[in-house]
Amino acid sequence: MSGYTLRQLECFAAVAEHGSIASAAQRLLLSQSAVSGAVDALEKAFATQLTIRRKAHGVALTPSGRYVLEQARSLLSQAEDLRLHASDAGGQLRGALAVGCYSSLAPTVLARLIDHYTALHPLVELDFFAGSQREVRQRLDAGSLDAAIAYDMSLPPELARRRLYDALPSIVLAADHPLAERPGLTLGQVADEPMILLDVDPSRENTMMMFAAEGLQPRIRFRTTDFEVTRSLVARGMGYSILVQQPAGALSYEGKPVVVVPILPSVRKVPVSAVWPQAAHLSRAAAALVELAGELFADPHPRPYPDGADGT
Repeated sequence: MSGYTLRQLECFAAVAEHGSIASAAQRLLLSQSAVSGAVDALEKAFATQLTIRRKAHGVALTPSGRYVLEQARSLLSQAEDLRLHASDAGGQLRGALAVGCYSSLAPTVLARLIDHYTALHPLVELDFFAGSQREVRQRLDAGSLDAAIAYDMSLPPELARRRLYDALPSIVLAADHPLAERPGLTLGQVADEPMILLDVDPSRENTMMMFAAEGLQPRIRFRTTDFEVTRSLVARGMGYSILVQQPAGALSYEGKPVVVVPILPSVRKVPVSAVWPQAAHLSRAAAALVELAGELFADPHPRPYPDGADGT
């Protein structure tokens, strides 16, 4: 016998997620004493302290508690998967699924993935979140996302991953820029031009590393945290930018044209991967999403445009 129950694991996970006994009890529609008793029973079963409870400061997890939380989430996910699919012997995928995506990838990757997935698995309640790479990682760690699509740069080893495709950074210019008709440009040829920097990691980190590797320092005119604002400023001739992901259309939101020019010599490609917590058990719905992403974006000749568009 295990000596503990799924209900106790559920209470413990809720306490960890919400930061207090009271909030967890409200979420689970239980009394505070029931939730507290479940956590006590779990600590007794494991013969270790899982939580540190301080009045007015909520609940913090011990190192043992953090380990148990990872395993508890996996067990609870498997139990829910079994409940959902037992009646039809696993025939139809069901349940809730939350997928995240790095914001600049989302317009060209996320919509296509969701469209195909919901057509294949209409009984799955799919939700999504698009944000910074840091926000996506935090939500994966907190268990509020099942999987995510992200640039495979500076990701912690605790995340499992499936590589989808490689994206190639390019220089983006206004269509009437004097350098726009060049077949390719070196970083040195644009280093003295005003730059519009997409100032979110890992985009910023990758851009600055490319210049540093050439012994160059870009002349940054504006910093933005929005992909389309970056393109709009470029389209108005306020500077160039270096972007990894490129929409199929060559117009800004204002309808002004931009031109995508390859960087010479060719720079390091940026891998795009489906990622999820290493310790977590992927539900059948989440595993199907990762598998579908691998099929949709597989390309024996990687390009920066997942749908095969040339960006011009």
